[in-house]
Amino acid sequence: MGCVLVCPCQHTHTTDVSGHSEVSDHGLRSVSTSSHGSEAYLYKSSLQEKTTGASIFTMAELSKGTGDFSQSNKIGQGGFGLVYRCKLRDGRTVAIKRAKKDLFEKRLSVEFKTELDMLSQVDHLNLVKLIGYLEAEHEHILVMEYVPNGNLREHLDGDNYLQLDWPRRFNICVGIARGLSYLHEDSHQRIIHRDIKAPNILLDKQFNAKIADFGLARLFPDDESHMTTFHIAGTRGYLAPEYATLGQLSDKVDVYSFGILLLEIISGRKNIDFTLTIDKIYLLEWAWFLHENKMLQNLIDQNLNINNNLESQIQHVINVALLCVHTIPTRHPSMMHVLAMLLGEKEVEVVFQESLGFKKNYSFMSKSSNQSSTTNLAICNTNCSLELPNGNNGLVELETCWILDHT
Repeated sequence: MGCVLVCPCQHTHTTDVSGHSEVSDHGLRSVSTSSHGSEAYLYKSSLQEKTTGASIFTMAELSKGTGDFSQSNKIGQGGFGLVYRCKLRDGRTVAIKRAKKDLFEKRLSVEFKTELDMLSQVDHLNLVKLIGYLEAEHEHILVMEYVPNGNLREHLDGDNYLQLDWPRRFNICVGIARGLSYLHEDSHQRIIHRDIKAPNILLDKQFNAKIADFGLARLFPDDESHMTTFHIAGTRGYLAPEYATLGQLSDKVDVYSFGILLLEIISGRKNIDFTLTIDKIYLLEWAWFLHENKMLQNLIDQNLNINNNLESQIQHVINVALLCVHTIPTRHPSMMHVLAMLLGEKEVEVVFQESLGFKKNYSFMSKSSNQSSTTNLAICNTNCSLELPNGNNGLVELETCWILDHT
């Protein structure tokens, strides 16, 4: 049986094989919830003089520092390109991200400029630091601080997972929350990361978390509550439903992704895993099932050796995670409040809600008619056909999507 959803933005998006949505620099359409009937305006970020303090490197120095980009110095790879360890002339060890030449003009130029732009504006212990860059005719390289313990996904999946005991995992959770709270509240301009996930969390020598990969990040005007974007960007399984289907972008998009990440850190598994039994494939659905049946202790990674005191703290973090992924977006706390809840400085709201798959009422404004309508919503994890308001159909490829059941 097909799943039909209505999307007011009247745009679909495609997803590449890496799980990232296509990125576009068409800008964001900003919508203020405080205005009544006002026209939306186009908001775009600029790269003008954003690279203050970043060094400009030569290809000769970076080639020498990596042993001519030798395999022995390769430490990672992703949709953007390859990552190498590099020793600079002054003795510093750095990491460099070298963009894929064949994809740069088609897709990566926006990511390169965005990451350079964003990282030039931020400075925080829990954000990866930009050292400099190289921008030549056929080479585009970002020079970053070297973070020796790899990324969080490697530790949760690989042979090193035993190093991540609960105190380290909790410290990682707090570190990510501090970094996001800085981006949303304390940086020179509000920044929405849009791609918070385990592979984008790097770990330093002391296993402190550092948020990386700002290629999909967006500046956000201080006087706006949310935007409606024409092009969805992010990674499957981490996308907030109101953003994935309605294009509504706010800092709560990062809050939702952070909630999913908390569940991954607690359980030690990926948020989507088709090797598991059907009831456990989708981590969020499984977590809600355990929550409803008062079995949340089954969510905890069996590789963790925990006592009653630690189990109480883990239960506390699970409650924070469930609040972050609440099906009603307005119930999502700010990252500042999330951090306070994790540190025990603020009470955690008790989460009462129907599990995924149950219908909820949700109101939205139709762009074509400017009339508010209410539709019953449920959530599934599948590919859904998209019924656009003008009658055109398309296929939206999302692991999580809102299903509309018209009443």
